[in-house]
Amino acid sequence: MTKNILLTNDDGIHAEGLWALYKRFAPQHAVTVVAPDRERSAVGHGITLYNPLRKTKIEVRDGLCGYAVSGTPVDCIKMGLMKILDKRPDLVISGINLGANVGININYSGTVAAAREAAIYKVPAIAVSVKGDAFMGYDEAARFTAHLAEHVFKKGLPSGTILNVNIPDIPMEEVVGTRISRQAIELYTEYLEKRVDPRNRAYYWHGHVPTTSLNSPDADAVALDRNYISITPIKCDMTDYSLLEELKGWEIGEKKT
Repeated sequence: MTKNILLTNDDGIHAEGLWALYKRFAPQHAVTVVAPDRERSAVGHGITLYNPLRKTKIEVRDGLCGYAVSGTPVDCIKMGLMKILDKRPDLVISGINLGANVGININYSGTVAAAREAAIYKVPAIAVSVKGDAFMGYDEAARFTAHLAEHVFKKGLPSGTILNVNIPDIPMEEVVGTRISRQAIELYTEYLEKRVDPRNRAYYWHGHVPTTSLNSPDADAVALDRNYISITPIKCDMTDYSLLEELKGWEIGEKKT
């Protein structure tokens, strides 16, 4: 059955991974692309408040068209749902992102944020990323995403939950398998490298060293490092329900005498 699918990303509307998804889904489904007009990596769940948002329908490649939005990935979801699509999509897919989104990086990812925004609007969503910065297997990654999407169409997702998918940077025939994983929470080793510009003014580049100390097989980063495709269910509801009950017993409110 034909489904209505909205595609977005944080790498920008010209990104190869985005159009690999389009080519995979378009023959069988009604697909609309709404993506940032430039790269918006690591913008998290930011939205545009103090500048106007613009959408422009453009031809990207081989006669394929999409809507370029002058905002963040989350802006793209809002624009798609409120102004571009005639009806609510059956699925939102964000990606295919170049660079893994596992562990604490999920908190910074525009790719994951776009899928999360769709879930806030009660639309099932998948975020898809690939490890590395020179990935060549987008077609196979898109094929796996289509396979996963069929499961979502059949089984559905709980309201407010998305699937965060990360694919190893190896040929698909060398992938060990698929692992349902939790989000790793261990902090990377980070640094700010100080440099000096030609006018003798200091500036800094942020960087990190991916952790290699993790050994928990159920963590997303470990699964990916061991050449599994990692799939992690992520909830929009960030309430710590165990502490919620404990806090009620703290008697934080000032007692009236």
